[in-house]
Amino acid sequence: MTPPLAGRAILVTRPVHQADTLARAIRAAGGEPVLFPALAIEAVPVAQLEHMIAAARSADAMVVASPNAARCGIAAMGRLPPAARVFAVGPGTARALAEAGVANVIVPDGQDSEALLALPALAEVAGWNVVIVRGVGGRPLIADTLVARGAQVGYLECYRRVRPQADAAALLARWRAGGIDAVTVASAETLVNLAALLGEGGASLLAKTPLFAPHEKIAEAARRMGIAQAVATAGGDAGLVDGMIHVFNPQISR
Repeated sequence: MTPPLAGRAILVTRPVHQADTLARAIRAAGGEPVLFPALAIEAVPVAQLEHMIAAARSADAMVVASPNAARCGIAAMGRLPPAARVFAVGPGTARALAEAGVANVIVPDGQDSEALLALPALAEVAGWNVVIVRGVGGRPLIADTLVARGAQVGYLECYRRVRPQADAAALLARWRAGGIDAVTVASAETLVNLAALLGEGGASLLAKTPLFAPHEKIAEAARRMGIAQAVATAGGDAGLVDGMIHVFNPQISR
């Protein structure tokens, strides 16, 4: 049987240290991953986090917003407050926490902040001291909602998302020759960076190539940028690959 992504070249835009799992999944489905990181992660120096870390030591609960937050936050703190309840925004974040030695993490079935806030364990938080571990400048939804429920909320902003320095010339040459069949992005910021790195010469290529994203909000951002076919898939790398398989193989029943 022909693998479902055979002959398909898939652009993978994840940061370098996060691209391998998706690349392996694409290869396992018969596709060719084409790596072009459009986002880079820089840890905030621990010296700049000392006051945030000190405040986090007394937290009743910690909300970890992403796998990068898990890795950079644990690296900065060394350990989490032993009495704190730890919540992860999605299973990928929970896995990153487990790899860092953090057990008994509470995680929602969904993949986003809204799913986290729907957890019964976060319904009654009046009087709690909650620390949100995240990147610099993340969404305010979790904090605003928990404050409205009576919690005191602080941040441990332990990493920055930046646009990498990259030359897209070789990628664009391949793309123009028909050598890219799909694009994957994991955040709207990654998509904006990708468009900037491709420049005007790549705008039409990006617009007409199917794009796959693990959340409807990201897909909607792509549509607003003029991308004709932006598909929201299930979460995580498996969701992205499954979404591509079913778009490229419509005869496969879900």
